[in-house]
Amino acid sequence: MANTADIRNGMIIKLDDGLYTVVEFGQNKTARAAAKVWAKLKGVDNSRSIEKTWNSGDTIFPVRVERRPYQFLYKDEGGFNFMDTNTFEQITLEESKIDRADLYKDGQDCFILVNTETELPMSVELPPNVVLRVTYSEPGLKGDTATRTLKPATMETGATVMVPLFVDTDELIRVDTKTGAYVERVKE
Repeated sequence: MANTADIRNGMIIKLDDGLYTVVEFGQNKTARAAAKVWAKLKGVDNSRSIEKTWNSGDTIFPVRVERRPYQFLYKDEGGFNFMDTNTFEQITLEESKIDRADLYKDGQDCFILVNTETELPMSVELPPNVVLRVTYSEPGLKGDTATRTLKPATMETGATVMVPLFVDTDELIRVDTKTGAYVERVKE
């Protein structure tokens, strides 16, 4: 068991028979009342987002989670198929447990968060950035570089990413997996 002083971003806690990830937290202190700890929480087993407030020093129930390296193999009607890079065992997960499902390509390295109490997979995370090939992009106008104008580009995974005008079809780009935004061009 832990108390509210142990809350950290990314921590997974058990609350009302559900698991939640701490997205943001802070303290409210007033002159006459006891300090309060608040947190914005995102559901691990559901997509709900809630806010919760505790009195300072209240007990919370953190869940021990391991990040295990996996490799994305393919997607079929059963779901997304992954292989453990250590044991070579394969598992299939439904799309609701996948973060940014439109950015996964065959052979992509990722991490699966596993609840160590039940040994069940909770969610899948990509690395901070992935490199994808642009399969279609409208040609940009020559000399239009004074403003940060963006255009849509279709990636090899089917995702649409807003890219600068100078990015053309068949180029490799780096994409931020948290926001889905263009980061930079990558040389082959």
